[in-house]
Amino acid sequence: MKRAPARTPRHGLARTLSKLGACSRTQAAQYAREGRLAVNGRVVRDPETPVDIERDRIALDGREVRASERIYLMLNKPRGYVTTASDERGRETVYALLEEAGLPWVAPVGRLDKASEGLLLMTNDSTWAARITAPESHVEKAYHVQIDRLPDAALLASMKHGVEADGEHLSARAVRELRRGEKNAWLEIVLDEGRNRQIRRLLAAHGVDVLRLMRVAIGPVALGTLAKGRFRSLEAAEIAALAL
Repeated sequence: MKRAPARTPRHGLARTLSKLGACSRTQAAQYAREGRLAVNGRVVRDPETPVDIERDRIALDGREVRASERIYLMLNKPRGYVTTASDERGRETVYALLEEAGLPWVAPVGRLDKASEGLLLMTNDSTWAARITAPESHVEKAYHVQIDRLPDAALLASMKHGVEADGEHLSARAVRELRRGEKNAWLEIVLDEGRNRQIRRLLAAHGVDVLRLMRVAIGPVALGTLAKGRFRSLEAAEIAALAL
């Protein structure tokens, strides 16, 4: 007796559009509520409606949605930009830095807050992005941080040991001093988890203010000499290395 061929797993409509690289799940949900999405010719307003990515025909504004070319970028985010597609307060977003390139939709892989700068990955491959950001992946991220004082060995040791703040244990995977001036210094801080504003909160718990915060590496991929506000495509080896 022949077995029936295995069916493709069914996912919600919004998640499916994200997996196709067409838009974010949030955008897809909005399109559904606006009546702009159809599945097999029928308008679908529930973004959680299960669909088969291989069998069902999904259309946005009457045009069939097909899998987009996979895009993998690194961006050197300047200070003052927010890591979101739109901002209710009218602040400049990182998408303003990509506008003239005519790229398909891409989403940030993790975030950098408005006051932070440096390496930001962006892609329309949600599966690849999820592997990098998953807590169990422990992908290391390196930051160069200017603080408002001269550190001592006790501060560096305490940052590695960690503190309790707002019900969370905050710590650094590694900390070392890079250089110092008369009144402030630069540290290299390595994290292997992604908590909200983790470095700023960790230093604040020690009474230390952050003057500048720049992410310089994610896993084996370094910011290098990429100019501020510019972006480039990741090389195949970089894409593969980040997904390990």
